[in-house]
Order: sequence, then structure tokens, then C-alpha cells
Amino acid sequence: MSSYHLSESKSIAMMKFLALCFFVISLINIPIAEARIRHYKWELKYEYKSPDCYKKLVITINGRTPGPTILAQQNDTVIVEVKNSLLTANTAIHWHGIRQIGTPWFDGTEGVTQCPILPGDTFVYKFVVDRPGTYLYHAHYGMQREDGLFGSIRVALPDGESEPFAYNYDRSIILTDWYHKSTFEQAVGLSSIPFQWVMEPQSLLIQGKGRFNCSAANPPMKADVCNNTNPECSLYSTTVVPGKTYRLRISSLTALSALSFQIEGHNMTVVEADGHYVEPFVVKNLFIYSGETYSVLVYTDQDPARNYWITTNVVSRNATTPPGLAVLNYYPNHPRRSPPTIPPSGPMWNDMDSRFNQSVAIRARKGHVYSPPASSDRVIVLLNTQNRVNGKTRWSVNNVSYDIPHTPYLIALKENLLHTFSQTPPPEGYDFANYDIKAVQNNTNATASDAIYRLQLNSTVDIVLQNANTMNPNNSETHPWHLHGHDFWVLGYGEGKFDPINDPKKYNLVDPIMKNTVPVHPFGWTAFRFKADNPGVWAFHCHIESHFFMGMGVAFEEGIERVGKLPSSIMGCGETKHLLKP
Repeated sequence: MSSYHLSESKSIAMMKFLALCFFVISLINIPIAEARIRHYKWELKYEYKSPDCYKKLVITINGRTPGPTILAQQNDTVIVEVKNSLLTANTAIHWHGIRQIGTPWFDGTEGVTQCPILPGDTFVYKFVVDRPGTYLYHAHYGMQREDGLFGSIRVALPDGESEPFAYNYDRSIILTDWYHKSTFEQAVGLSSIPFQWVMEPQSLLIQGKGRFNCSAANPPMKADVCNNTNPECSLYSTTVVPGKTYRLRISSLTALSALSFQIEGHNMTVVEADGHYVEPFVVKNLFIYSGETYSVLVYTDQDPARNYWITTNVVSRNATTPPGLAVLNYYPNHPRRSPPTIPPSGPMWNDMDSRFNQSVAIRARKGHVYSPPASSDRVIVLLNTQNRVNGKTRWSVNNVSYDIPHTPYLIALKENLLHTFSQTPPPEGYDFANYDIKAVQNNTNATASDAIYRLQLNSTVDIVLQNANTMNPNNSETHPWHLHGHDFWVLGYGEGKFDPINDPKKYNLVDPIMKNTVPVHPFGWTAFRFKADNPGVWAFHCHIESHFFMGMGVAFEEGIERVGKLPSSIMGCGETKHLLKP
């Protein structure tokens, strides 16, 4: 080959090399955010576990409770393949805080968006996580959540984007209360005449671990039933390095209890709530209600020669449940080394002012405020009461106790099976002028219904939750309400009876926080606003397991005509059996 051809070949090779270099440089200079697919395969089983040293049947995911944390980035697609190996129990899993835009059938709410997953069946959930933040998943069938079927969802920003606060490490901690009775026993008691209340939980668990005092049990328990030396119930310990900032994602999935959370000797700076950035504020005690998630920043600036207590306590109820304990382990101390102090006691259970003040203090972070519409198209006032319906003790909303239908609403509406649930619209208010929220009411006109609220697509709706006295004198309870499929602007909280003329004038329309779960305090009210812009049918209910089971909930429909073709996998119950394609 001539020298001319050799030099020509070298020139072509050099040009190709330079072109490749320019291409690589262009990739570096132009950020490309590519959504990923996150695939999980889960098997649900009943297994004997001792999370608080007392052995009982719990629901595990791949042998664990809490289940595996779902890790994803904004706009990723999450696919979860769920095999129900519970043998004798149906199930469904709700992705708490994920709005399911375009996929309302994968919200995981049995009776509302899908039929339950039968024993032996495998069901595939597929949805997009469209916002960064801290979320949850849990069972949404009967009272199954409190048997251990739950876990965390952590959604990060896309590569190259940063949050408005800095930290070195990221941890997730779920708080739960724990009963020794099975949910089957509890459900039977709640449905019986005479009524049998579930009573207070036996333990509080921090990240699935707690310690029930076996030796103090009455009657005494055998060692094969309750054993405080069982390594399975050793306290949860999280190891930290001195001089660093930790983001702790604190979530509550309690069945009943409102909680306070504290770390001995450390302040916590609240920076996120339910997936939204909040104007930072410092607390020593974080009040948290079932279904809520918070991110707090903790700086490890204490004496590194020892460990520190992490504690959680029941508030809002005069409970007999002992505090939940865990250990903040300062490296290089041993993780099992007990702190040298008595665990901090936490706030008084009836310190209502502190809890109310925290609710009022939360504001959207500057630079991250999403302004609500200036006014609403519709106002729905929901009065929470205790009633007797056909001799049974029930919770009601505007004197209507909620029943979940056998044919899921989403399918019934899409397939025109309207005879499967009541078409009588539920009440949008109560006898405001004459109802005394501080008195025990007769409420003899209470009924049960599976009717739903029909909302105009893209309309703006105000919800006012009003708390009242229960059937016990001088008693009103804290109710955390969770809305599926949406976030809402928290406009305000108040004490006493909501004033429809004057209280809306005090709404925060400047920097209200957006949430998906909000408490309504004893003898008080909470108001929020949301856009009915997500076609589907969505549950809205008290997140206390026994309260929702007893009827404290409603359902909203919006834009059903805009919902796409339903997957056949969600069908097979009630009057949807004939829709299943072989």
C-alpha cells in the first residue's frame, strides 16, 4: 500500500476520533434526564415473628416487615409484582402519596379502584413516581395494614438537581403501634353487638422493632410466646458519624395512635412534609399522625463517647402503651450499647396546644410555594361523629356511615354498573345551626351507605372537616384524614365549630403547605382546598384502621369519562366477574 493511502486512512481515523470526542463533549454539556424502570418482585406470607418479643402471625414481604424500601427517582416507572401467598386472605396494596396520574386502577384500594388479590394470585402494579419526596405503601384491605404489610417509598430528584437543603446521609424510619390480637379478632369485636373496642396497642415499634415487657404480663406468658432475650426484638439502632447532618424521613403508619417523636439531646429541623418542602422550623418533639411523612435534619453534634435514646410516645389519648425506644448510635460506640440515661419522657399526652401550634406553624418553603386558587367552586363540610347504626357502633360523616361496595366504583362507573352502589348523593353538610359539637348526640337518624361524591373535573373543591363529641361525654378524638390521588392546600385549623362566614376570611392563601394527610384536632376543624383534576375514583378517609373499618370515610369521583381502558387484572369480584377475559 502506498504512503498516500496510509496517510489518507490515518486522516479518516482521526476525523472519526474527533467526531466521537465532539459527541461525548455534547453529552457532557447537554443534561439528559432519562426515566428508569424500577422492578420489584414481592411475595406476601403469614409468618411467625416477634417484633416486640411477643410471637404472633404477621404479614411479611419477602420475609421482612417493614417491607423493602422502594428507591426511585422522579419520573421513574415503578413495577411491583405482588404474589399473594397468604393462603386464606385477600389483599391489596396502596401507594400512599403517589397520585397515580393516568393509572387510577393501580391506587391499590380494594372496593374503590380494584378487586382484591386472591390467595395464590399474582398482581402487577405499574405507576410513575412524578414527584420527589417521602411516601409509603401499605395494605388497603380490611385492617390488614396493622399486621405488618407496609414500607417506605423514597423518591429522589433527577441526577444533577439538588434540594434546597444539604445533608450527608439519608435514612427512613417508620413508626407503628402494635397489637397482640389479630386483625380478624379486632374486626369481629368492632362489628359485634355489644361492641368490643380494640383498646390501646401493646407496643410502639420504631422501624419494626420494640420491646414488650414479657415478665410484667398478666397472666404470665410462656417463654416460647414472649421472650425478652429474643434477638429478633432487639431495639432498632441507627449508626451516625459525629459532625454530620442526617436526613431522617419519619413516617407514621399507626393503627390508632397519634405520636410524638424525639431524639435525646438533639434538635430536629423540619424540611419536608408529605413530599413538599416546608419553611424550616426547629422542634424537639415532632408530632406525627398516621399517614403523615416528615423529613427532619439532625446534626450529630453531641458527645461522641456515648449513644442516645430515640423515643416515641402516644399523644392525644390517655394510653397505657409504653414508649417506643431505639438507639442513635454514635460511631465507634457499639450499636447495642445502651445510653447511660433514662429515656426522655416526651410531651404530656393532653398537651393539645403544642400539637395545634405545630399544625399551624407549617408553611410552604419560600421559592417552592404553589399558590392555591383564590376561591373554590364547591364547599363540602364533613362532620365526624360516632353513631349507632342498626345497633352497631359506627363512625359516620354527616350521619352517614361509609360501606365499601363489593363491585369497585372505578369499574362500576366505567362499565355502567350503576346499580351496584347507591345513586343518592351523600349530604354536603349538617344541621350547623342546631348541632352542639360539645354534647353527646342522639344521632338516631344515622344510616349506612356506599354513595359517592361526584365532582366536576378540574373544579376547585373546599373540604372542611369538623370534629365533634363521641358517644362518651367530654371526649373528642384526633382524626388524620388521607386523600388518595391528590395533594391539597391546607388552608387553616380552628378550635370549636367552624364559622362558614368568618373563618374562610382567615384562610392562608399566601404560602399554605400541600399535603395528602392532615389531622383534625379534638373539638376543632381543618379546612383544605384541592383541584379535582385527576380522572378516577378516590378514597378519602380517616387513616386510623378501626375508624375507617367502622365507616369514617367517603369517596370522590371526577372525570370518569376521561379514564382510559381498564386492565382486566383489577376485575373478578362483585359484578365484574363477567368482564374477565379468559
